Amino acid sequence: MLKICNDLLPDSDLVYIAFRLAACDTLERMVLAAHVGGLADRPFGYLNEVPFLKQTPPQVQLDVLVDAWARHCEPGACDTDLVDESVVYAVCETAARIVLADAGSVRKTLRDGPRPVDQPVNLSLSKRIEALHHDLSNEGDFLLISQFQDIPPDEGRELKRKFGLAESAAEPMFELLGRWHVAPQFAERAAGLLTEREISRCIELFRARHSSALLP
Repeated sequence: MLKICNDLLPDSDLVYIAFRLAACDTLERMVLAAHVGGLADRPFGYLNEVPFLKQTPPQVQLDVLVDAWARHCEPGACDTDLVDESVVYAVCETAARIVLADAGSVRKTLRDGPRPVDQPVNLSLSKRIEALHHDLSNEGDFLLISQFQDIPPDEGRELKRKFGLAESAAEPMFELLGRWHVAPQFAERAAGLLTEREISRCIELFRARHSSALLP
């Protein structure tokens, strides 16, 4: 299970619901972008919830989502970094919003998923999904990083010291923005969260988006 600061993200249907809804919403937006060219140039995907990571390519967003999901499914505590914290936050915020905005679509997404769940799709579900990240003891450093983008480096370093944010802690966030490729283990990691058909669709879109987006 993912360990966020001192807390373990629960191994529960609620976490599965949040991750699945965020993944499927991002996948649907990729399908739309593939058919409507102008949308492809606009930032989209669940990581739009984290200002610093809005420009992360959607295929990479899905890749880090399924990577976090796969590690969460492993026994024992799994240490995390600011990217993992960003993923959990963005997944929960996105899923909570979708539950309120389109209950019918949420029911279908859950009904068609690889894991049977029985949860009323209502305001209570949205609030419980939001509570998943609110109840974790992280300090939201992944949200602070965006404040350092448009200021001189020396001033930025001083602000990071003020907020207690180590330079090394921010490195995975910067590295993520520079990624384009999807790991070859994508299908394996997505198992249990996405169906085989959805996984195949993802890989088709990755290749259509750019022939080198999927690592061999």
